[in-house]
Amino acid sequence: MVTGAASGIGRALALALAREGADLYLVDRDEVNLAAVAREARGLGVTVVTHVCDLTQPSQISAAVRSVLSGGVNILVNNAGVAYYGATHDMTVEQWDRLMAVNLLAPIQLVRELMPALLAQDEAHILNICSIFGLVPLRKGAAYQTSKFGLVGLSAALRAEYGRDLGVSALCPGFVRTALLETFETGDPGRPRHVVPAWLCTSPEKVAAVAIRAIRRNRGMVVVTPAARLMWWLARFSPGLLDWLTRQGWRGKRRKRSATT
Repeated sequence: MVTGAASGIGRALALALAREGADLYLVDRDEVNLAAVAREARGLGVTVVTHVCDLTQPSQISAAVRSVLSGGVNILVNNAGVAYYGATHDMTVEQWDRLMAVNLLAPIQLVRELMPALLAQDEAHILNICSIFGLVPLRKGAAYQTSKFGLVGLSAALRAEYGRDLGVSALCPGFVRTALLETFETGDPGRPRHVVPAWLCTSPEKVAAVAIRAIRRNRGMVVVTPAARLMWWLARFSPGLLDWLTRQGWRGKRRKRSATT
């Protein structure tokens, strides 16, 4: 079962799993592109079922779970995600709620509802597509970072509790060349979007290849791309320096700190 399978990392993962001979249950709210991915995966000789689902709606998630359980499930890939970049105080309630629902609450619900079925299998695995920003600071991305830190924590907790019975992996890519880099929400739609340099990015296909190895080897956490690994090492071994570098990135007018007595 792969969420967010209509494009980007989800599409690449679905096709990589199909090449490994895995039958697929693909979930996304984009019906047109989901159908296109399904056709491509069927061309690789596997059975594919699709389910159009809005992951902000718990009832729709439960319906997807009931459907996939009718055929059994060995691997759950929590991949779907949305992003926001901008001043945190500019985010609307709706933007906060949608981001947290898709990025964190939906994976939690899927894990809870599918765990009994996964534990009943001889072999099973949960793969959570997290982010390097679930491990290191991100300016103007508090909601996104909160959701990804939560997903990293969920992965670690599940691995500690169920590690003898099933595999759990947290995959933490850096920047990936997907539509997410172009369609993320922002607090000021009129301003030009930040462009991530090509040398900082990797492809969805490379992330998918790393994900397949993580599942095979039951890796607990994998950081993808050299730049992301450098940021992670800096956070682990020199947190003070990373804190200083992150704060220096702000070039706006400093807010006066209120005095306390």
